[in-house]
Amino acid sequence: MRLILTNDDGIDAPGLAALVEAARGLGDLRLIAPDGPQSGCGHAVTTHRSVTMSRRMDGGIAVAGTPADCVRLGLHHLAEGAHWVLSGINAGGNLGADVFHSGTVAAAREAVLHGTPAIAVSHYLARRRPVDWDLAAVRASKVLRLLIARPWSPGTFWNVNLPHPEPGSPEPGIVFCPLDTSPLPLAYRVEGDEAHYSGDYQARARRPGSDVDVCFKGSIAVSLVSLAATFHQEESPMAEPDVDAP
Repeated sequence: MRLILTNDDGIDAPGLAALVEAARGLGDLRLIAPDGPQSGCGHAVTTHRSVTMSRRMDGGIAVAGTPADCVRLGLHHLAEGAHWVLSGINAGGNLGADVFHSGTVAAAREAVLHGTPAIAVSHYLARRRPVDWDLAAVRASKVLRLLIARPWSPGTFWNVNLPHPEPGSPEPGIVFCPLDTSPLPLAYRVEGDEAHYSGDYQARARRPGSDVDVCFKGSIAVSLVSLAATFHQEESPMAEPDVDAP
């Protein structure tokens, strides 16, 4: 297989290096990622200016554009014939409503728009707890192999969120679950004419059995997202939480 690997944290992000390790052995890996951070850019694309591409010594290609730009260039120029697009591992969760503003998730969505299956992988961050990216790669590897082995339904992609448990906690299981439709907490610190977002991500609503609830409780949340209706849960194993053993 040929796989495009991208992200929204930039080509030098440790999460992307972890994704490379997680995908090692799956096939021909093509690293095509933004040349710098693009977090929160959503599904922005570049159409009214040129997009610069820089080939690196390690074989990766840094793109002066968004994650969706990287996927477009990958599928139609740099890695034609790719079988999968993998995006991540994002430093921070992309749960529930996050899928609408996440560049990580947008890369997966862009792939599906062009008929290529995709998986977005993110890592929830607990306060004041460092990320073990080597462990994240091991956990992501298990999920990637599980999902790639499943039949793909055109118009859908997988959104994966790794938890951030305390060191020494039991190995998290894999739970198939729906997205949480609850809005993010909105709070701003206003100073004169400037407003600074100050919402508490950890205090967001947690609908029982949803991806937010599953991930915050310490399991790997896996959600099937449909382009046709992101929050519509069809009659499928996704309608209720479905647990796979670690």
